[in-house]
Amino acid sequence: MPSSTSPDQGDDDLEACVLRFSDLDLKDTSLINPSSSLKAELDVSTKKKYSFAKKKAFALFVKTKEVPAPPCECKEKWWKCCQQLFTDPTSIHRHVATQHADEICHETASVLRQLAVTSSTSKSLESADKRNPFKEDLTRNQEVSTWLPDISCFNPDELISGQGNDEGEVLLYYCYCDLKDPDWVCAWQTALCQHLHLTGKVRIATEGINGTVGGSRLATRLYVSAMLSCPPFKDYLCKDDFKTSKGGACCFPELRVGVFEEIVPMGISPNKISYKKPGIHLSPGEFHKEVEKFLSQANQEESDTILLDCRNFYESKIGRFQGCLAPDIRKFSYFPSYVDENLELFKEKRVLMYCTGGIRCERGSAYLKTKGVCKEVFQLKGGIHKYLEEFPDGFYKGKLFVFDERYALSFNNDIVSECSYCGVPWDHYKLCCTPQCRQLVLTCPACQERGFTACCATCQDKGNRQAASPAQSSFKEECECTARRPRVPRELSQRGPLAAEASSLEPRAQAGC
Repeated sequence: MPSSTSPDQGDDDLEACVLRFSDLDLKDTSLINPSSSLKAELDVSTKKKYSFAKKKAFALFVKTKEVPAPPCECKEKWWKCCQQLFTDPTSIHRHVATQHADEICHETASVLRQLAVTSSTSKSLESADKRNPFKEDLTRNQEVSTWLPDISCFNPDELISGQGNDEGEVLLYYCYCDLKDPDWVCAWQTALCQHLHLTGKVRIATEGINGTVGGSRLATRLYVSAMLSCPPFKDYLCKDDFKTSKGGACCFPELRVGVFEEIVPMGISPNKISYKKPGIHLSPGEFHKEVEKFLSQANQEESDTILLDCRNFYESKIGRFQGCLAPDIRKFSYFPSYVDENLELFKEKRVLMYCTGGIRCERGSAYLKTKGVCKEVFQLKGGIHKYLEEFPDGFYKGKLFVFDERYALSFNNDIVSECSYCGVPWDHYKLCCTPQCRQLVLTCPACQERGFTACCATCQDKGNRQAASPAQSSFKEECECTARRPRVPRELSQRGPLAAEASSLEPRAQAGC
């Protein structure tokens, strides 16, 4: 593999070569990492396909290791991998080729599959509309229907069957990229989801797209293929960017697609804090090793590393990494203020950030980096979801909270939370019984039978009064468990991450939030 291969060269080659890959037989796994004897027997066409995919995978892997070079250097970037700093392309290429062959092999397979899907879909679309070949810049004048998959060969029941939790599937994904016409993408996404009988939530902005959709497995497969082939996303997304879990259309009450300023609401304009300057991405395997090293230290409170949970308190309450700092915040839009209020905590620290699927870390890490106080900022690529796929019994304990009617996914048998009323181990959320309150409550079956189904005593009393007097049906959502919690908590700077975590996660009397 030539060490001169660069990410930019790989991106340029893709556009020119993608239409040549449709005949690749991906069922032949020996082609992914052929032996030297097999290489001699491969035909020239297949050799070219394999060579291109491997170069592309290599270039993408190297690109994830980029870090900014010091201002005094004439170069714009260096590379960091396996705790080593590389200042020239040749050294990082040599390191990746010798130490990360398995990862390159895995990425090569992903590139080959992506190219096959893209080529197949592009050819069918090209033949369907020869008089108007697609352009990279979509315009509103283009028909949305042009980019909908052909479902005429499927029985309609196949698309709408399997919508239950056991038969269907839920997709979670995001893609940061510059969108010139988010309104067109919104119209296309609405039509695409309705076309495939999918429900869920999709946020679109000029900075990209963020979606969670559910339906039959056939429908979700067609959705992924459509996303991988549509011009705005085809050069940015690959199949591995879609996280899957058991579910279906039943997990969402409806389909909601809209255009927003941000694809994840941090409360700061993308023009001020861009996704283009995030922390260093760590694969689940790399993140696992970092956490293992952190937890093995004798005195974690004096460590130069902070394991930071970027999620909300009700998410981290039922599942989290061991030894993490989990801020007691209710919304991600409070995260920037939390950083500002606790800046001393992050001075000269190596920060390992994580969230559900990785999207909050993209801009959360970018914001933390702008403060210029951290030694280094890393983030878990693919989030907890991808980590648990590889390490279900790793350092993440408990359930993974999700924003749909399932509330949580289970990858292990650990229970790290308790019933808010009696204190027995319990991690199944329910909505507060008072209709106007949208707080989540942890109340075990025994306490539910005793009538304890509200998030706090105030809501319990309001619910009783409402039942006795139906005419009094309106009151503010504010209740004890939100009123007494600081909007942005301030950690004590002299306390380490573990002490801060213990404080932020200790049980709150009668509050299941």
